[in-house]
Amino acid sequence: MGFRILPRVTDANRHFWEGGARGELVFLRCAKCHTYVHPPSPICPVDHGKDLHPEPVSGLGTVDTFTINHQAWIPGMDLPYVIALVSIDEQPSVRVQTNIVGCEPDDVHIGMRVEVVFDRREDPEGDVWLPLFRPVGAG
Repeated sequence: MGFRILPRVTDANRHFWEGGARGELVFLRCAKCHTYVHPPSPICPVDHGKDLHPEPVSGLGTVDTFTINHQAWIPGMDLPYVIALVSIDEQPSVRVQTNIVGCEPDDVHIGMRVEVVFDRREDPEGDVWLPLFRPVGAG
């Protein structure tokens, strides 16, 4: 996929950016009401509980919406590429902004079933595993 701007990994989001090292897509989950919380927050948006813990999910989801980018906004990115919002199976209200890989951009469609794959990027501050999605069974 070429060059990428990497996220700043903190104690609050480390579970998400480093879960790929174990092959896991990880979100915070409220211990009381079991709501997944993304992006990471110190408080559950449903019951305002503060007992949130990292928990892996299946890595399966559905493309809710997408766009195909043909503009070289960032030097070094391979064009075209798909930017999408993917809802996770465990809680469709949790959406991940990501790229769809493993297929032609014109093959992507709303409702497409996808699975997570990780793009490991080395960083002097610590490696990052970017969660990308591909069509189910494309691997």
